[in-house]
Amino acid sequence: MKEIPRIVILGAGFGGLRALRVFSRSLPAEKARIILIERNNYHTFFPLLYQVAAAELNPEEIVYPVRGILRRRPGAEFIMGNVNKVDPAAKRIELDGLSIGYDYLILAMGSVTNYYGVPGAEENSFGLKTMEEAIRIRNHILTCFEKASLEADEKRKTRLLTFVIVGGGATGVEFAGSLSELIRGSVMRDYRGSKPGDIRVHMLEREGALLSGFPAVLQRYALRRLTRMGVEVHLKSPVKEVAPGAVILENMRVISTDTVVWMAGVQGVPAARIWGFRPVQAGRLETLPTLQDPGHPETYIVGDLAFAKQDGAFARNGGMPLPQGGQKPPYPQGGQKPPFPMIAPVAIQQGAWAARNIIRQIRGEEPVPFRYRDKGAMVTIGRNAAAVYFKGRSFTGFSAWVLWLIVHLWYLIGFPNRFLVLFHWAMDYFFYERVVRLILPREEERNGRA
Repeated sequence: MKEIPRIVILGAGFGGLRALRVFSRSLPAEKARIILIERNNYHTFFPLLYQVAAAELNPEEIVYPVRGILRRRPGAEFIMGNVNKVDPAAKRIELDGLSIGYDYLILAMGSVTNYYGVPGAEENSFGLKTMEEAIRIRNHILTCFEKASLEADEKRKTRLLTFVIVGGGATGVEFAGSLSELIRGSVMRDYRGSKPGDIRVHMLEREGALLSGFPAVLQRYALRRLTRMGVEVHLKSPVKEVAPGAVILENMRVISTDTVVWMAGVQGVPAARIWGFRPVQAGRLETLPTLQDPGHPETYIVGDLAFAKQDGAFARNGGMPLPQGGQKPPYPQGGQKPPFPMIAPVAIQQGAWAARNIIRQIRGEEPVPFRYRDKGAMVTIGRNAAAVYFKGRSFTGFSAWVLWLIVHLWYLIGFPNRFLVLFHWAMDYFFYERVVRLILPREEERNGRA
């Protein structure tokens, strides 16, 4: 009896889960064995991660247990563990104390923060790519206000109440808007000794506009909106160094601060570069148009890891964010096709496409090149304000904001999560109240010294 093929998916992000969904619907359990491997036992809805950092949502409201998802996927298995090595030649994956062979593999492991070699950036700033980092940012911001309420030294107090966001892309703009509303709302009422003028939020962007890749009308809208919210936006301001207690710009201006949140770019997970695959730029791996690895046709690379291109794609959104610190852009120039940007819609469609191509291979058919359907882009900028690009048209204001709410609730996994997120959004909207202003867990408790 011929053994059924074993398909392994690395990563339970948007790409990995969409691949799993296609397999479950189109490939009967008796035709293949599906194994999903993820270091966490939950899926994180990354588009709302910044709201955890800004004390707007609880962490558990934007995550969902992977095994709960697999209940509706008969025949699929889940393994929680860290991948130590992928051997594409031997078709084996090494975990902690476990070795798994495969016939087909989907690499959907996502990305990490890219500091572009800026001195001190990794050591002295916060990234925002994991739930742990989001909670750490929330705890730090609230702790800064607690310390400032007792601080007698004005210089020290000013540094505690100065917040710097590096990177004016979609996540940076959304976080800046959410942080500003937290400060002007709940924080002002909680810390009655603070004045609005005591608290400063800076946004540093290397380019001459926010939301690089969006239409100019939306870029200008985002700038006006953040400025009205009290965010000090500094365009054409690349970072030279992030020192303890300060950010140093290339024009030698120094901003004293204890809080730097780095949102200037991402890169593919570094481990994938040493597993025998072909890194191209920013940790992204070379793929064929079919999303297959060039040297291993049974391996597919999707999402943030894939350096895939398509003719005519993303004239609107030219790939990844430009780096800070004077580095070269992380994608080819001179009229060459840029790679797909590292965003959730790309990962979702690539995950589904890779799964369908594997099914074709199992049936003895040839894989087909990936074609992306651009569904536009959207970003929210605080209450009643959003910038949306859809089918060649730009939308702003309240209607765009409502559309942003609907889309994000629709894609969030789990009815309880949708209900709780909507509840907290309503509390914030109608009562100007952030109910998640908690410093949990405390550092000493995490380290076992409570």
